[in-house]
Amino acid sequence: MTMEDMKNEVDTTSMVPMALYTVMYPVFNQLEKVNLSAAQTLRAAFIKAEKENPGLTQDIVLKILEKKNLEINYAESLLRMAADDIEEFLIDRREPEFQELNERARALKHILSTIPDEINDRVRFLQTIKDIASAIKELLETVNTVFRKYQYQNRRALEQQKKEFVKYSKSFSDTLKTYFKDGKAINVFVSANRLTHQTNMILQTFKTVV
Repeated sequence: MTMEDMKNEVDTTSMVPMALYTVMYPVFNQLEKVNLSAAQTLRAAFIKAEKENPGLTQDIVLKILEKKNLEINYAESLLRMAADDIEEFLIDRREPEFQELNERARALKHILSTIPDEINDRVRFLQTIKDIASAIKELLETVNTVFRKYQYQNRRALEQQKKEFVKYSKSFSDTLKTYFKDGKAINVFVSANRLTHQTNMILQTFKTVV
């Protein structure tokens, strides 16, 4: 698969930000064990470059895959890696509601990341879908609990991110219905990645606003 083929697959997915924190952040974390200063400099440079040129990190990752002639399903690989905790997104407040929000988000991302292993077994996949629906419900319930209990500097930003999460949850449900008709697993992986990203964005929004 050429870089252009992979980009065509990915560019329709709105998954661009995930390349930075799902693929590169773990690399920076490993590099920190060898050379902390270099890792911090590289991380800052990538974050700045990605902010100024959205999609740059993804282009770099896809170019490396092309150069190495690696035949992989990018969306599937991204989804498999997406369950890992990202320190930049985790809420560090100690109140139990915020820690529960971290846990609910972690649980949802973990279940979503198992989709590639479960999708070809109909019985197991149907159970996975039920587990995802329950995890989404529990995450939203926790979000609502935090809304009720705590004050916010910018409630509008939180409400908007919640709406985005609900929108992508519904989109994921619609994608599953289509999958059982056309059997195109790639669309499920793409939609699951979108939902994973929105889950991270909920954490990030609470972390920066509350």
